[in-house]
Amino acid sequence: MRIEKNTVVTLSYRLTDAQGEFIEETEEPLVYLHGGYDGIFPRVEEALEGKEAGFKSTFHLEPEDAFGDYDADQVRVEPRGKFPEPLEIGMRFEGVPEDDDDDIEILTVTDLTDDTVVLDANHPLAGVSLRLAVEVIDVRAGTDEEIEHEHPHGAGGHDHDGDDEDDGPGGSHVH
Repeated sequence: MRIEKNTVVTLSYRLTDAQGEFIEETEEPLVYLHGGYDGIFPRVEEALEGKEAGFKSTFHLEPEDAFGDYDADQVRVEPRGKFPEPLEIGMRFEGVPEDDDDDIEILTVTDLTDDTVVLDANHPLAGVSLRLAVEVIDVRAGTDEEIEHEHPHGAGGHDHDGDDEDDGPGGSHVH
């Protein structure tokens, strides 16, 4: 079967930066619903159109094709008292505790002082050029329910947990 709109695609992948430094690879196959449902980077999805199981390729992705450019406006400083202890660089929070902001964002602690916490809402790979090596393992027709819910279900599918964690290359429910 060829990859086309509303097919469920199963991939293995290996992600490195442009210099070949390892970032991640699949432990479990990545499964997404093909056809513009934000399951994988749009440029990769476009290139996979019409391919079949067994297809292999490596894609060079500039930041605008992957996790976007780094935005310094996404960095903010908050009082340390708003955060639980112990607090360490690299910890991630879904929004700022005691903040009334309705926009839920994942924030990473990038620096600490005795009084302040520096938080970055940029994706950890924002501004990074990437190489994504993929192999198509399987292609099948999506079920009516998967198409209605805009993501795959069942074995190898995603549970659509609703979080904003990056679940794979290009989608919130993929890596």
